[in-house]
Amino acid sequence: MLPDTPLLLAFIGASLVLALTPGPAVVYIVARTLSQGRACGLASVLGVALGNLANAVGAAIGLAALFAVSSAAFTVVKWAGAAYLVYLGIRMWRATPAVTTATPEAPPVQPLRRVFRDGFVVAMLNPKTSLFFASFLPQFMDSHASPLVQTLALGGVFIGIAACTDLIYVLTASLIGPRLGGATRHAVWGNRLAGTSFIGLGVLTAMGSRPTR
Repeated sequence: MLPDTPLLLAFIGASLVLALTPGPAVVYIVARTLSQGRACGLASVLGVALGNLANAVGAAIGLAALFAVSSAAFTVVKWAGAAYLVYLGIRMWRATPAVTTATPEAPPVQPLRRVFRDGFVVAMLNPKTSLFFASFLPQFMDSHASPLVQTLALGGVFIGIAACTDLIYVLTASLIGPRLGGATRHAVWGNRLAGTSFIGLGVLTAMGSRPTR
């Protein structure tokens, strides 16, 4: 299921570099944590991990091959993901979080189920992740073994690494979040900062060509 130790270590190193590179999922997780707290950040990590798993399964059964040969399929999913990011940004800009007098420093928190769902959709609708799995994983696979099993196994390792780095992002953002909240003094600016990030990220996702997570 997994390659020999030297090749596996090379795969882990390459996956760690990619996971640490900010992409749509990382920006989403950090923005959620800064604007809504650690719990929402952790829910986002779980949603993103499940979305990445869906992409790994899709790559394993040939979805990435479809994207590679059909520019129309790639474009549709790419623009769907970009539109969803812009939608999230607009929704956060229009939100009017209620901050009670008793706890003025508390960030506005959305239901964790919604945060989890949004993270899943952001990750799943990034077709570049499927293309990454399809183009990168075969370099570490044995041609004599089952490609389906190997793709799922290597994809699982990558998802685990990405989840760990995402947790680091959440913990770091949760530490600096209260300071930023105290500086702005109004929770609504946290929403607007996150909303602006989502809108800009949606535009970059639609226009970019470099694979990002």
